[in-house]
Amino acid sequence: MASWVFCNRCFQPPHRKSSFSLTSCGHVYCDACLQKGKKDECMICRVPCNTVLLSKNTNSNIQTFFLSIDGLCKKYSQETSQISEFQEKHRRRLVAFYQEKISQLEESLRKSVLQIKQLQSMRSSQQAAFNTFKTSVSTKPNGYLLLPPNSSIPDRIESMEINLTPPARKPEMAAGPSRISLISPPHDGRMGSVSCRGPQQLSLTPSHASMTKAIRVSTPWGDGH
Repeated sequence: MASWVFCNRCFQPPHRKSSFSLTSCGHVYCDACLQKGKKDECMICRVPCNTVLLSKNTNSNIQTFFLSIDGLCKKYSQETSQISEFQEKHRRRLVAFYQEKISQLEESLRKSVLQIKQLQSMRSSQQAAFNTFKTSVSTKPNGYLLLPPNSSIPDRIESMEINLTPPARKPEMAAGPSRISLISPPHDGRMGSVSCRGPQQLSLTPSHASMTKAIRVSTPWGDGH
């Protein structure tokens, strides 16, 4: 037993022939003093109490109060070390999980930024091409723009320019026969001659009433020619 243990009534230290008891109120008595007092009552605080004999078989929780500070520190140091190692292992596992998660998010962010840059580059090149087309169209007299087939509808609508100049109308010509055939009446047993005139040979003036070309057709009953 520790050197600081003594009887709270006679102040005698423990020895081989004596035994000590602990009350529930926290006082220590030797056997001689415990027998002099009332049963189940503390001689110092005068309150009802229970007593426990201090020995090697005493409950470990009670024995802890009589351990030396060095031994107590060593005991709890081992327990504390085990507890600390257990908690640290779980902390490292949790930190590793979050580090992996952060790495995945950083990789996803890097890919997203690269994709955004590619889209911006494509947009810039398309805008430059569109400006080139628009500039070339503005220099044309009619203002028409030919877009590729895969261009979007808004681009087509935006690029359309209306030409308000009406198309030149061709002079209308009066419809008429391209040729006129005239047959003269029969004469001397022969069929009349056929005369053909084109549009350029027609005239309404009396001076052009004669035929310029005649085609004679002989009949089987003619004069034998």
